[in-house]
Amino acid sequence: MKRSPSSFKPVNLSDSLCQHLHAYALAASAAGVSLLATAQPGEAEIVYTPANVTIGTNQEYGLDLNSDGIIDFTIKAFGRYFEPVTYINFLAVRHAQKGNKIAAHLAFGLYSGGGFNFAYALSSGIAISKQARHFNAGRATMAWTCECDAGGFYRGSWLSHTSHRGLSNRYLGFQFKINGETHYGWARLNVIYGGALLTGYAYETVPDQGINAGQEQEGDQKGARPGPAAHVQPAQKPATLGALARGSHGLAMWRRRQAAVMAAESPAP
Repeated sequence: MKRSPSSFKPVNLSDSLCQHLHAYALAASAAGVSLLATAQPGEAEIVYTPANVTIGTNQEYGLDLNSDGIIDFTIKAFGRYFEPVTYINFLAVRHAQKGNKIAAHLAFGLYSGGGFNFAYALSSGIAISKQARHFNAGRATMAWTCECDAGGFYRGSWLSHTSHRGLSNRYLGFQFKINGETHYGWARLNVIYGGALLTGYAYETVPDQGINAGQEQEGDQKGARPGPAAHVQPAQKPATLGALARGSHGLAMWRRRQAAVMAAESPAP
């Protein structure tokens, strides 16, 4: 039998039943919100950016690790001829913002670099964190070569010990600031004569959390077991004895070369 609308009468519910229904509604609502929350994909904690950028002689590239429009580091390639017969090439990286640092070690002495900071050439899988690396440089040399009448001089972790050619698929390690908080990241490069090829970079979005060289996402185990040459020390060449054999004249030439490199690495006024 069909009832007319007027035949329905309101029903008064007891206070206790109202409370039970209200509690049930709240619980159902909370459960629905929870299901919606769990259904959302989790935010990526590592942001990877592929690249294909050639940095040629006397060029530089501003690296913005987190794509916020602020340059974090600058990679610079330099080449110059100095009279009478000296030609210098070097590749270096420097911070572009105060507080940003490069994973590097300080090398002293005639054979190890004369006090330059040398950027580590990290292999895939090497940890980049406060506990694992030295971040003592706002500027670091990757590689530099000098051809002159006293022979060849080759320095830097990004050069092969045997052939003195540039290394490929190695990583710079970075410590940098985002809104005043410390983050870690890397950049992958191939060193070529007179410059470098940037092939990708990444950073960890969680403050103070480390990242592995080459790691492109959380849980990525790529390169988890690096070999013994995971990060190489600066290349050294016995031919530098030629400068010493020339006595004070050879030492004076070496000092001029060092001064030329320092002048080239110094920022423009």
